[in-house]
Amino acid sequence: QVQLVESGGGLVQAGGSLRLSCAASGRTFSSYAMGWFRQAPGKERDFVAAINWSGDSAYYSESVKGRFTISRDNTKNKVYLEMNSLKPEDTAVYYCAVDLFPGDGLRIAAQSYGNWGQGTQVSVSL
Repeated sequence: QVQLVESGGGLVQAGGSLRLSCAASGRTFSSYAMGWFRQAPGKERDFVAAINWSGDSAYYSESVKGRFTISRDNTKNKVYLEMNSLKPEDTAVYYCAVDLFPGDGLRIAAQSYGNWGQGTQVSVSL
């Protein structure tokens, strides 16, 4: 199965940018839709963005739409999350995950995903 490792997090000031990477191991990476989620302390794990298997369709939560961009490079077995105009409320641990369900639609529920990575911390200061 696909195993995921997130990287690229860090501490930035509000208005700054970060690019997160999700490196996948396994031979079937390109067969799966992928998602980014985030979880702040004491909060639920929330959907951020999803991308289909081929990378030509994406969906974003309203809170990040226009600021974040999800992309993937199947030749490198990687998924990316480019984050711009960061806000303190973006502070969270960011996770990538595999969409476990077949079908063409993009799912936003964390329960639909699996093979979670260990996450990477994003902290945005004032």
